[in-house]
Amino acid sequence: MGAIEDVYEDLDTDVDFEEFEAAVEDKVEQMGGLADEETAAMLIAHELRDEEADTIADIEPGMNEVKFLGKVTSIGEVKTFERDDEEAEEGRVCNVDVADASGSVRVALWDDMAAAADDELEVGQVLRVMGRPKEGYSGLEVSADKVEPDEDAEVDVQVLDTYRVEDLSLGASDVDLVGQVLDTDSIRTFDRDDGSEGRVANLTVGDETGRVRVTLWDDKADLADEFEPGEVVEVGDGYVRERDGDLELHVGDRGTVERVDEDVEYVPETTDIADLEIGETVDVGGGVIETDPVRTFDRDDGSEGQVRNVRIKDDTGEIRVALWGDKADREVELADRVVFTDVEIQDGWQDDLEASANWRSTVTVLDEGSDAASGTADAASGASGGNGDGGDQRNGESTGLGAFAEDGQKAAAEAVAGETGEGGSGAENAVSGGDGAAAAEQSAEDVEFTGTVVQTGDPVVLDDGQQTKSVETDAGLRLGEEVTVRGAERDGTIHADDVF
Repeated sequence: MGAIEDVYEDLDTDVDFEEFEAAVEDKVEQMGGLADEETAAMLIAHELRDEEADTIADIEPGMNEVKFLGKVTSIGEVKTFERDDEEAEEGRVCNVDVADASGSVRVALWDDMAAAADDELEVGQVLRVMGRPKEGYSGLEVSADKVEPDEDAEVDVQVLDTYRVEDLSLGASDVDLVGQVLDTDSIRTFDRDDGSEGRVANLTVGDETGRVRVTLWDDKADLADEFEPGEVVEVGDGYVRERDGDLELHVGDRGTVERVDEDVEYVPETTDIADLEIGETVDVGGGVIETDPVRTFDRDDGSEGQVRNVRIKDDTGEIRVALWGDKADREVELADRVVFTDVEIQDGWQDDLEASANWRSTVTVLDEGSDAASGTADAASGASGGNGDGGDQRNGESTGLGAFAEDGQKAAAEAVAGETGEGGSGAENAVSGGDGAAAAEQSAEDVEFTGTVVQTGDPVVLDDGQQTKSVETDAGLRLGEEVTVRGAERDGTIHADDVF
């Protein structure tokens, strides 16, 4: 056996020996005698190995040609098109999605292969594909040169008629899933490599088994404005991708999102606030006991950002949650029961932990009737002094949350969050119990406020465009200067410990 045969025998390839031998002879001629047949054979073998893709995730645009194994997860319609050559026959193309355990890729079958796919291919078949990778309109795709079914090969990819969140796996496509809308994001635009403008928006949906972010591309992005948290929708013809280690369900030109009349309940699994640690990304929930107005700021790139702080409380403790960007616009009010998912736990002010809700996070205000919000109604009735006939009545009117003064609202919210635990005594004291000194002591709370100095001296007055605050501080401040102050707020004045 010669040198060429030896190298070929060690090479696991679909290339015929005659084709391999011809390539070796061409390589010897190209190198002008600088390489013998064995060296040239090894060079050709190296090039062929570079073309092999162990998994679909290994495929990249720019590879000359790849060979891989994948299971058919969806088969598109055969489309026709006119070629540039007016005398040429009409062209045909069929897009087929194939997947393995590492991911999925769209394979474009042309002309005779497209016709054969329409007649012979079935979802669930395993194919051996050889083709040229390129960046297509909807991402990476492979233009097939050769496709063969392999009945003996096995590819671990699940193909289901209807999916639940826990059934999703990387590479799945043609996915139909019904879930409850948990959160929505605004539409964003971006520039593609070809100069065109793309559009994208997100929904987050959940069912009994978990939640998943739904990414809506281009024309489908408008769907994000059609739904509200709490509604139930069906995602059709979605495909699963991975981003930052998490699975996402994507909706492209073939996909749909429609409102459906079904009952789906999402029950979040949250971490107790007392168990939170810096550096974690977790889900937390509780009753809202404080809310701040939205604040705007200038980023380093000149754009304007916004943030809003709220404070929540569960049975184990309380924590401040910073809502960034679009999250700051969510309607979160005192006494709401809220779940924040995928928040980052950070070191906050005065060694206090803080949760940061960014683009990956979701903000879900729970319905009072949901299992996740159970106990809220009882706590709220305790806060209003539940007397067995729907609550305390004064002057013929119910004293619900709206009947409390500002301090009483906070106390009532804390009662809803589980602070008082018995009979709502905290809320009642906020209305009628204790003397003036006790009420003043109760109203003293640490706050953070950012605004422009509109008055210097004693006191300093800051204005953030929505409200003004009086500040007691020894710091030398100038009119027009924007500062942030932190400290206890009593009787409407912030006694600043920090000014920066």
